[in-house]
Amino acid sequence: MARPRGLQTEVLLSLLVVMVTATAVLGGAWVRTHAAHVHQLRGLTIHALTESAHSPLATVPPSPPGTRWWIVAADGRLRPRGLHATPVDADSLGLAKTAREQGVPLLRTGPPWSATRFAAPVGAGRVAVAWLPPAVAPGLIVALVVAEVAVFTAFGAYLLRRRLVMPLQRVAAAARAIADGAQDTRAPVGGVRETVEVATAFNEMTDALEGRTRDLVKAVSDLRERNRSLREARAGLDRAARLAAVGRLAAGVAHEVGNPMGAMLAFVDLAKRDAGLGEESRGHLDRALREGERVRAILRQLLDFSRPARGACGPVDLSALCRQTASLLQAQRRYAKIAIDVVSQGEPPAAWADPNGVAQILLNLLLNAADALCQIPDPTIRVRIAPVAHCVREGEDRNAAAGRGRFDAVECLVADNGPGIPEGDRERIFDPFFSTKPPGEGTGLGLSNAQRLAEEFAGSLELAHAPGVQGAAFALRLPAVREDSARPTTRGGP
Repeated sequence: MARPRGLQTEVLLSLLVVMVTATAVLGGAWVRTHAAHVHQLRGLTIHALTESAHSPLATVPPSPPGTRWWIVAADGRLRPRGLHATPVDADSLGLAKTAREQGVPLLRTGPPWSATRFAAPVGAGRVAVAWLPPAVAPGLIVALVVAEVAVFTAFGAYLLRRRLVMPLQRVAAAARAIADGAQDTRAPVGGVRETVEVATAFNEMTDALEGRTRDLVKAVSDLRERNRSLREARAGLDRAARLAAVGRLAAGVAHEVGNPMGAMLAFVDLAKRDAGLGEESRGHLDRALREGERVRAILRQLLDFSRPARGACGPVDLSALCRQTASLLQAQRRYAKIAIDVVSQGEPPAAWADPNGVAQILLNLLLNAADALCQIPDPTIRVRIAPVAHCVREGEDRNAAAGRGRFDAVECLVADNGPGIPEGDRERIFDPFFSTKPPGEGTGLGLSNAQRLAEEFAGSLELAHAPGVQGAAFALRLPAVREDSARPTTRGGP
């Protein structure tokens, strides 16, 4: 597609057509005026030229300057009259022949850029012929027209570019800058009234679009936050449904299997007391007794999961409780080489919870971390206790709320330098009976019980992202105790 002409070219071409037309009209009027003046002076001109033709002087002063005279004899011979050697032109000879035939002086005029010719009989068959130069030289007329066009075009182009084209180009440049992402760009306001109105309207439109864009971005952000909240609520409902199903299953299993398992263990113990048993048979009974006790322990965990016992809540010093739990873990030979660092950030307040339940949660988290570090060189578990903002307004960022000093909870972050949790297991890590440990080393109820206990205390337990930690990190948040009360700062406490 051919590129259209610009505004400046279009306007200049239009003005050029108008200017040429006006010049032609003015030139025609000038020619008619010149012809009228010549007609008015025709008699005087003929009289004056006739007097000059009959002058006895050999030379006639050129009047006006540039006039040339010739004498044409009856036999057609031609001689110049005056000090010039210019040959006569054919039109002048034709006019001389006509004047000889008619016997009267003749004057032939034309437009201002053509020469004037005169012929008058002077006796004895001779004719005096005169050639008068044009009033205006043709070259001068062409030069004046060209100069007029050039000056008018240059001046018009300068005015158009300065007052109209450049302001519009600046508006177009601002539009391209906004299209490229520079949303704060505005068109400069300047030029004639129309370009000022265009730039002002463009800036008003840009401001309106920017405001609508901000509103749209905010709406999209709010929608994403609500979607995230809905996903979390749905995940919580799914987890609650699974927990309810597991609770019903646990109650049924404990009721149906618990009593027969107790009887089986009693009979195994009686059989083990038989003095006639050999060592091999006694060893088999010992193994059966151990496996039975293992089944009984699982049943007890199922009962705890289905019917959680609520302890008495009160202020809990998480820092002290973390150190006590860590010392219990390091007392075991298997975990003696694991370094456990407990750090308090600032002065975290006391948490409102059941100390025994919190100890169970911390022990579960530390044991899981320690089991993941058994094959890791320089195993380290870092525990950080800090005040945090737990309950925030809808759409509010937790870090922003904490930055304003709105601390209503205590966070215990347990992080290790182990292999971490695979991405595919992160959504199921709190599901009952889900475990990443080898078969026989875990029931998959530890994290589920820990999360349930945290929620019982109006807190939360979730998989966290800790900067600089390559392994797994779990964040336990519990409501903090107000300084002026022995009750928690968040709802849900007993």
